[in-house]
Formats: sequence, structure tokens, C-alpha cells
Amino acid sequence: RTTSRSYPRAHIMAAEEDNSTVPIPEPEFDDNSVITLTTHQGQFGADPIPIKWGAATSAERGPVIATTRHSSQRNAIGAHSGGYSVYKALAVATGGLDPNYMPKFDLTTPVVKMGPFPSWHDPKRIVAMDPYGHMPSIAFEGHVKKGYDIRPTIAITKAHIDLPECKEAIRVGRLTPDGDVLTQDGQSHITKFAVEPVWNLPGIAERFGCTEANLRETLFKETNMMYPELVTRPDLDTFLPPVGGLTVYVWGSVDAIPDENIPLTVRVHDECNGSDVFGSDICTCRPYLTHAIEECIKTAQEGGTGIVIYYRKEGRALGEVTKYLVYNMRKRQEGGDKAEEYFNCTQHVAGVTDTRFQALMPDPLVWLGVTKIHKLVSMSNVKYDAITAAGIEVVERVAIPAELVPADAGVEIAAKVFNGYEGGDVYKVDKSTLEKVVGRDYDYKKSDAEMVAQDGLDALKKSGAEAAAEGEPAAKRAKSS
Repeated sequence: RTTSRSYPRAHIMAAEEDNSTVPIPEPEFDDNSVITLTTHQGQFGADPIPIKWGAATSAERGPVIATTRHSSQRNAIGAHSGGYSVYKALAVATGGLDPNYMPKFDLTTPVVKMGPFPSWHDPKRIVAMDPYGHMPSIAFEGHVKKGYDIRPTIAITKAHIDLPECKEAIRVGRLTPDGDVLTQDGQSHITKFAVEPVWNLPGIAERFGCTEANLRETLFKETNMMYPELVTRPDLDTFLPPVGGLTVYVWGSVDAIPDENIPLTVRVHDECNGSDVFGSDICTCRPYLTHAIEECIKTAQEGGTGIVIYYRKEGRALGEVTKYLVYNMRKRQEGGDKAEEYFNCTQHVAGVTDTRFQALMPDPLVWLGVTKIHKLVSMSNVKYDAITAAGIEVVERVAIPAELVPADAGVEIAAKVFNGYEGGDVYKVDKSTLEKVVGRDYDYKKSDAEMVAQDGLDALKKSGAEAAAEGEPAAKRAKSS
């Protein structure tokens, strides 16, 4: 069994109304020698622990039971840790992990108090994560004491961030160390949250405007029938999908996030390993991310809070292999890497231009208690629309500064602005500018290719200044309706 917690409930979460009338059945433990291929609703032995998504209290809501220890009482499809559950299986198969091992969570509780907020109790506001995932041993203490194996799906800790871009920002005067948010050597102090996806299937279906039956059947088919209970267990509404999660990085006070009078800067960033980690210059991902971090640090130093949410959605959630195939098509097509063909190349390779589906993206913001963003560091119209549709007001949107656009990334920015991204007074891309922007080819020894790429980038960077000189409106201060 899990050991006792080291912090009182009040340190982790504000008090909820006691709902001691909710009965807790005795746990049933599995016989590991028996393999059940699938289960069906109403069959003998299937008795899932009730879970009422969006209930008024944690006791009424009930815990997510998704471990292998209580198969008859399990109330979720899938496994903890998403795709990493395969590695856990390898550890068990090779004898490196005892399948009956119970984790010790007594020193793992969150380092800050979080919630509950009214949005936690609305079944439609949060559908892609468990609002109580950071404190199951607190919220479901009665179940834990009886011996249920309940795992966290959110972990909250503190850290120092050490980025060379922040050191450079200090050197040139864009950032000033204060010893609190930002140290003299360029480290910033943060609170960070790791979140695993937990889907409420009825809510997911409603968010996407499809029937729950269609959603379940399609998930079953497109995962090559990995999860038969999606179709055999309509009584199980909770699904732990085998996809990557997200990380929330917070500069400044976590407690101040819900206060609309305190400045809040936000960027929601989708993973790009090539740029974020290795500095590939074919896109703006890392420079836009580090620019957002600078903005978050400045906001925190001014008494506000900065948030960066980092989603594991590599290659617009199409995957890195697909992304690199698209790169090859872009560079090899007739006429070179043209901005006007940027989205078409992805369409030709993948059959779709984007599968990130930002409709689920605002859930961690809602979970954090965000109701107003003063500065959104994003040009994406899709993300903006999703955030405002979630009831969050956006005061200002910040485009990536033109001087931060890498040498071969003009194609991306030109294509995105032309197709609806918010360029403000930094970028104004018409058909003529779009046609001028061409990236380099693969023969990096050819100086003419570099010159073509630079000419297109120069045209892009001048677009905003030329529009401003001609009397075009300045950067939009977008507000939600």
C-alpha cells in the first residue's frame, strides 16, 4: 500500500465540502495467472468503481482506477504513462519490475497548492485531463487506505531553467537579473507541472462535434484494435490514450494565475525536437519559445505570472517521420521550397495538414484557473480561437520578432501569415510577398540557393514595416467576443 502523506490536505488543495455518504467498496485484487482478452458491460465480475466526471466534490467524482491490480473494478480504458506503459511491460517481462510493487508517494506531493476551481466541477470545461490527478492520495484518501492502487497523472515540482538565450538577453540588455525570478548567471526559477492525458470520452466527443459511438469505433479501428473495450464497455467513460502529455512551466506566483488584475503572459507550444533541442533553422519553434520565456520572465519580474505549456505533439501531431518526409518534398519539388506550397506538401504526404486539434489545448489553462490572458505569445489563429472559445479573454497577441526568424524559416512564417496567422504590425503577407519567399535547397554549397532564401526572408521581414508606412493598422490587440 502507499505510505501516508507528509503534508496536510490544506497544503495541497483548498477544502471541499465533506461528502462522507459516498460508499467505498472493498478492493478486489487480480490473479496474475489469468489473462482476460477483453471485458463486456454487465458481464459477471465487471464492477467498476463509479466515476462522475465534473461532480461537485472529489468524493462524489471518484478516483480514476487504471492500474492492473483491480481489473474487475477498473473504471478506465488504457494504462498510465501512455506509450511508456510498453516500457513498463518490458521491465515486468524481463524481471526488472515486480508487477505487484506499490509506489511510495509520501514525499511526492505537489510543492504548491492547486485548486479546486469552479471549472473542475463542470463536466464540459475540462475533458482531457484529471483535475484531481495531482493529489489522488489526498482527494481519494478513503480508497487509498482501503488498499486501492491509485496513481497520480499530474506531478508538480520546482526547478531552475538555464537557457543560453537568457544569458545572451542579459548580455545585450533585454533582460535584467533581479536575484528572485532571474539570477545573475541567467537561471530562472520556475514551478513545473507534468500532465498525462486522461480523457472523458463523452466530453471529448462533444468537444469535436461527433457522436461518442463514432469516436469510440474510430479510436478502436485506427489503433488497430488495441483497445477493444472502447466498443465493448460503453459503461467506461474514461480513457488514458497512448499519446504524449504536456508540461506546464510557470514563472512567478502560481496563486496569482486566477486573478484577472495581475498580468499574465502565456505561450502554448507544440513540440519540435529538431528546433527546440537541436536548433534546426527550418522553423521558428525554438526562437519563438525562448522569446516567450523572456516575456514570461519580464512579466514575473513586474509582479505578474508567465506560463509556457509544452505539448508533446511532434510534427503537428503527425510525428517526426512524417515531418521529415514533408521536408524532403518541400526541398525537392519543382521551383524549390516555396512558401505558397508549404501546407500543400504536408497535405500530399499525410492527407491532412494538421492533427493537433487545438480544441483540447485550453484544458490545462482552464485547470490552472486562467480566465484572462494579458499577453498571448502566439500568432496561431487556431490556438487563439480555441482559447477564447474556452471562455478565456485575450488582451494582446505577440508575434515573433522579425530578427528572430531563422535563415530558412521565412517559408513557414510567410505561409502561416498568408493563411490566417496574426502577423500584427510585424508581418503583412500578400500574394506577391508569398511568391517571393523560397527556402534554400539541400546543396548548401550553392551560394545562389542561400541568396534566394535570404531574398525571400528579407521580403518577409520588410512586409510589416512597409505596411505600417502605407498606413496599415498596427498590431491587433485581439479581444475575445
